[in-house]
Amino acid sequence: MSKFREKRGDRRDGVWLKDMDPMHAFVPYLYPNRADNEAFISERIDLENINRYLAEKNKDNPEEPLKLFHVILAAIVKTITLRPKMNRFIKGGRMYQRKFLSLAFVVKKKFSDNGDEALAFVNFDSNSTLESVKDSVYAEINQCRSEKQDNSTAGMDMLTKLPRFILRIVMWILHRLDYYGRVPYELIKTDPNHASCFITNLGSIDLKSGYHHLSNWGTNSIFVVIGQKKMSPVYDREGNMTMKETLDLGLTLDERIADGYYYSKTVKLLKYLLHNPELLELPAEEEVKYE
Repeated sequence: MSKFREKRGDRRDGVWLKDMDPMHAFVPYLYPNRADNEAFISERIDLENINRYLAEKNKDNPEEPLKLFHVILAAIVKTITLRPKMNRFIKGGRMYQRKFLSLAFVVKKKFSDNGDEALAFVNFDSNSTLESVKDSVYAEINQCRSEKQDNSTAGMDMLTKLPRFILRIVMWILHRLDYYGRVPYELIKTDPNHASCFITNLGSIDLKSGYHHLSNWGTNSIFVVIGQKKMSPVYDREGNMTMKETLDLGLTLDERIADGYYYSKTVKLLKYLLHNPELLELPAEEEVKYE
């Protein structure tokens, strides 16, 4: 899964970037907490092209249809692959390049007030395409909705049975291990807070998109909120307005991992891919012209 050779100072999940410019090397000590360094971006996506694309693709595939969620995830995978600084994280005062690309999201086992939740964690590579993303997501969701408890939920279930004072000590130890990248892999292998990007699909439960915080636990530097579909005014270059179905995305980023210019081009690429979903049929590593 990793193409990196481990060197002194590297973590199991990341390569230590030693040759950073002075500002990016110093800022983790000036602002040490990820949750204190959040940059929030809200974007509206015109769904006209995606809706047309999905209708065409799903004509002969009613059993496991391609969904908007798959398109968004595939666009995120391709964006992070082509914009690798988005797959960086800061821990222990150091900047790391993550060794893998992973997306995580919560799966509701049953849409009811008492329905349990499971944590989905899916790894992708530079050859990932929309079709392979769809297959991986379907497989993960089916696994999450089975009777088997996911690894992270099972770990939390075990820990919460401890007396409070012992649990506080255990969590202090885990946070120190997390600082050095030494948390046992079995405890975090499906933890969304250790994924490249944590995604929540609020549209699936009829909620609007909005801001969601990052966490100081783990290494997650990107949180994406998918809102519900709605009709919105869309303007062309001549200023003509048309009402179209749209979707709002909320992106919360750790502003320390890149600069504003890099973020701007990254968001531009993500929007371009969502407006041209056929490009997601190409391997994630294949470049696209979006400027």
